[in-house]
Amino acid sequence: MNGLYEICVETDFSAAHCIVGYPGNCARVHGHNWKVEVKLQSSRLNEIGIAVDFREVKKVMGKIITEFDHHYLNDLPQFRLMNPTSENIARYLFQELSGRLNQENLKVCRVNVAESKNAWASYRE
Repeated sequence: MNGLYEICVETDFSAAHCIVGYPGNCARVHGHNWKVEVKLQSSRLNEIGIAVDFREVKKVMGKIITEFDHHYLNDLPQFRLMNPTSENIARYLFQELSGRLNQENLKVCRVNVAESKNAWASYRE
C-alpha cells in the first residue's frame, strides 16, 4: 500500500460581508479576520524530498487572497450571484487553487475557511 503525504499551508485576510436573506445580525455588514487553510496531497516526493515548495503554495494563495483582503466581499464579481459565506468562499478558493496548483502527483484535497477560532467551513471534492 502506498502512503500519501498531506501538505498544509495557512494564510489570512480581513474583509467585510453580509449574508443576504439571513434572519439575524449577519444580514448587516460586518467583518472578520478570516483564516484560510489549504491541504494538498501527494503520493511522491521530488528528488530533494518535498512534495511541493511551501513558498509556491503561499505565492499562489497570496495572489487569490489579495482579491479579498480589506474588501467588501459582496461587491466582488465572485460573489455577486451568491452570498460570501464561509462555505462559498471555501468552494471558490478550492476551485481557484486546484486550477493553479494541481499536477499529476499533487492535488488540492481540502480548503478550510474560518471566520473565527470557533467557526469554520471546509470544502473538498
